Amino acid sequence: MSDKKVNILTAFKTIIWPRRNIVFVGLLLIVISKAASFVAPMSLKYLMDDIIPNKNMELLKILVLAVGFSILVQAVTSFLLTKILSVQAQYLISELRAQVQRKVLSLPIRFFDNAKSGALVSRIMSDVEGVRNLIGTGLVQLVGGTITAVVSLVLLIRISPSMTVFTLVPLAIFALIALKAFKVIRPIFRNRGKINAEVTGRLTETLGGIRVIKGFNAEAQEHKVFEDGVERLFQNVKKSLTATAFMTSSSTFLLGLATTGIMGIGGYKIMMDELTVGEFLTFTFLLGLMVAPIVQMSNIGSQLTEALAGLDRTEELMNMTEEMNEEDRTTILENVKGDIAFNDVSFAYEEDKEVLHNISFEVKSGSVLALVGSSGSGKSTIAGLAASFLNPQSGSITVDGIDLATANLGSYRQHLGVVLQDEFLFEGTIRENILFPRPNASEKELLAAVKSAYVNEFTDRFEKGLDTLIGERGVKLSGGQRQRIAIARAILANPRVLILDEATSNLDTESEALIQKSLAALTEGRTTFVIAHRLSTIRKANQILVIENGRIAEQGTHDELIAKEGRYYNLFTYQARI
Repeated sequence: MSDKKVNILTAFKTIIWPRRNIVFVGLLLIVISKAASFVAPMSLKYLMDDIIPNKNMELLKILVLAVGFSILVQAVTSFLLTKILSVQAQYLISELRAQVQRKVLSLPIRFFDNAKSGALVSRIMSDVEGVRNLIGTGLVQLVGGTITAVVSLVLLIRISPSMTVFTLVPLAIFALIALKAFKVIRPIFRNRGKINAEVTGRLTETLGGIRVIKGFNAEAQEHKVFEDGVERLFQNVKKSLTATAFMTSSSTFLLGLATTGIMGIGGYKIMMDELTVGEFLTFTFLLGLMVAPIVQMSNIGSQLTEALAGLDRTEELMNMTEEMNEEDRTTILENVKGDIAFNDVSFAYEEDKEVLHNISFEVKSGSVLALVGSSGSGKSTIAGLAASFLNPQSGSITVDGIDLATANLGSYRQHLGVVLQDEFLFEGTIRENILFPRPNASEKELLAAVKSAYVNEFTDRFEKGLDTLIGERGVKLSGGQRQRIAIARAILANPRVLILDEATSNLDTESEALIQKSLAALTEGRTTFVIAHRLSTIRKANQILVIENGRIAEQGTHDELIAKEGRYYNLFTYQARI
């Protein structure tokens, strides 16, 4: 992870420069718009000093037409600026969101074990939003304001150097205050993104676990947790508002002081015939043109600071190491047979806390390996390593003799099928969920998978059959129905290597009997890892490993292990008595 902060120069190189053609058109429009904005104040001198005293009607008509045309130019350029830059900014946001989402999906499983899904949603959707200020309104105001301020300053000096110097002193003080304030604000904005992600993450969890919350009458405590998060967010916003309010009030005071001084100095100069009324009015208008963008800088600065803080957090994600490291994983697995071997494999989720210790075993292609043992013994970790979700700390895992650490994960996982204990179903129809691994499968293949997993046993009773909507995570289905859909999905995927993690644990006795038949068809000819608490489900396994405290305590077939009368025998006879 990179701690390096994104600065204006980095943002310019990566975001603005690649879009320089559009930005150049935008800058051209800004220049035209700002040039037009000077027509009205500059015409005041001629109106007050030449046209009105001489009652020159022809010049008055020309002047009015010129001012009217300049206003039209400003309106048209303003529309085009929004059309070009704001639309481009929104396109950039959608592009960045897609990039960040692609990056997040490429990160290893262990990253997701330590991250809240709601927080990640916030980072993907919200953190990149600020870039619109880099290429949209913020950039327009910054560049446009700078042009206006510089040109106004030159014209002001030409009218009255002394009055201009008088106005520059409070402006310089304001600039120093603003710079100090932005140093304070940026960490606040950066922290706001983090708090927002945490609050969003918890809210997503709350809505996802609404049945548990209501089941334990825990609405009040969830409300308290959310309320605390919202309060932290409020305190963060309050800090930034305090800083920006201080800038705004100091600008109001300092610029008010300058205006008051100009009134006095200007009035004196007019009375001394050192300044005409037209020049004074022009000076006042130009001063407004110069001051307005400088005051706006506080707003622009906040926008740019927020944008850079969001990009800081986005950059953190984009700099993370991907799961499929292309430099290390160069071997493409084409025709996977499914011979898998663990060679002296050790694994730890946390440093110095090994959960697997020097595990070694072989699974022949097409055979079934069953993993049994108490909860927390390391069965699911072995399955996770075989699925390439985890990487061993030491030792190696080979597939058909090729080290999995060097294999392209995409080429391996296209031959992999997984059925988990708490199987995840997507919101949508039963058909869409079964077709998930192969969206282009034929109707015949789909119906074969449905029949093999006995999904038709319950979908035939539904009015819409396979096109029945199942709700978020399949809440409208029973555990057994969800599991059968998951098995149908695995059958349709037609994998060479299959991981069944407690695949029958959610089933009633009738469903389990049906599933055992479909699993027999599913595992035939495939290398299969089965994790099961119900030992009756794995009697036909080619090899059984009894895992205790991260080590292989016993190894053999069902009959061999029963004959040994060891740990497996005790587990089996205990369950048989229940």
